[in-house]
Amino acid sequence: MKRILSKICLSGAALATAFSLSTAASAEELTIAHSTWVGYGPLYIAQDEGFFEEEGLDVKLVVMEDVKTRMPALAAGRIDVAVTTIDTVLGFYTDDHPLTYLFALDDSRGGDGIVANADIKTIEDLKGKNVAYTEGSVSQFFLSVLLKEAGMSLSDVNSMNMSAGDAGAAFVAKRVDAAVTWEPWLTRGKDTEHGHLLIDSSKAPGLITDIAVTTEETLEARRPEMEALYRAWAKAIAWQKANEEAADVIMAKGVGGWLEDPAVFAETRAGIAFYDDAMNKTFMDPANEDGIVGTIANAMTLGKESGLITLEADPKSLLAADIVK
Repeated sequence: MKRILSKICLSGAALATAFSLSTAASAEELTIAHSTWVGYGPLYIAQDEGFFEEEGLDVKLVVMEDVKTRMPALAAGRIDVAVTTIDTVLGFYTDDHPLTYLFALDDSRGGDGIVANADIKTIEDLKGKNVAYTEGSVSQFFLSVLLKEAGMSLSDVNSMNMSAGDAGAAFVAKRVDAAVTWEPWLTRGKDTEHGHLLIDSSKAPGLITDIAVTTEETLEARRPEMEALYRAWAKAIAWQKANEEAADVIMAKGVGGWLEDPAVFAETRAGIAFYDDAMNKTFMDPANEDGIVGTIANAMTLGKESGLITLEADPKSLLAADIVK
């Protein structure tokens, strides 16, 4: 973004900008790691449109596809912030490296779901069926919550562990009765003669939510930067809303991978909702039991039942206070 400074005098706004640019130039680098996912695209808007710079940040965005690499890197201090789903964070929390949630990035609103054979009409009908999903992932969490609400558990289905893409492909090939997956496999599955969309994440807002997370140690040492990171994110979302087509081009290029085509990015983006400032203030409010606090509590309960989580903590204690304000 080009800024023209008057040769005669600097306005108050220009002085503030000049100061922030100077600060950014001398700031310690802040490394954020993410996987290839549409919900992380606004980070590249913040970078390309200068919002990180405006907030005095020197941000390095890196791709780490495997969460089993990303989260240990965070704990070891090789990166400063990681983005992943709320439930995933709990599996990597330790007493030696306690983690804290900063702010929400995006929420799945139809981008995740379950495709099933036509004779499976309800979640209860999954009992005794072969269901493909990725164990230890958000797909397992999504399925577990739905089964719990139906008075069931994972022990009531025949679990078939595979990646989300392989699960979708297995369903299309009639090798399983149902699959927990995401696009493009939801569409491919429901378009088969034998299949339909049983349910998708639009029926469970706030359940599959991506979050920015850091260690308590990093938060204590770099709190002003974490506050600035959130402000830059909020600016990026506001810009995206006002410039959707241009935003898709920036985000597709930045995130890359299978989302490098802006048309594919836009199509995938339709299945999520970005968290703007107002949404974050509601979702991250410790007093809101229907927000992140409720999602954490649900994830802890189900994670303990499946042996994936051992953490004992008050969900409210895991939130970074006053980042979203």
